[in-house]
Amino acid sequence: MFDVLMYLFETYVQSELDFMVDQDALTDELTRAGFQKPEIYKALSWLEHLAALHDSEDAPEYVACASDSFRIFASEEMLKLSTECRGFLLFLEQIRVLNCETREIVIERLMELDSTEIELDDLKWVVMMVLFNLPGGENACHQMEELMFEPEAVTIQ
Repeated sequence: MFDVLMYLFETYVQSELDFMVDQDALTDELTRAGFQKPEIYKALSWLEHLAALHDSEDAPEYVACASDSFRIFASEEMLKLSTECRGFLLFLEQIRVLNCETREIVIERLMELDSTEIELDDLKWVVMMVLFNLPGGENACHQMEELMFEPEAVTIQ
């Protein structure tokens, strides 16, 4: 499923081509690209849920975080997200790429991936997908791109 998500993100989002909204045509194209239909359907469902999380009516209500608060991970999250991944999420919050709400969306989307353990690179791409789909998240998305592609150019504020 993650390979389908990456293909869609790189093909349609990164290339700035018009994203196809016809699921049947998109499914056919992804099938021609070599992906299996069950994986395609899971990926499209994952993306639909991501879009719904950003919709003001469907967005979950997250508790506002105080500046001195910290996140305690559930046991299921700790099994799926390595110490490195959890540390990177904390780092992204500290440099204000993520806030409490976007962190929770990222974690929720990571937990919905069909992987038993999330790799750090996969986490970074999920963060990019979440930020890209976030209205007003252009600055955070740009910072995340710099972290991924030009780590030496990142300035911590």
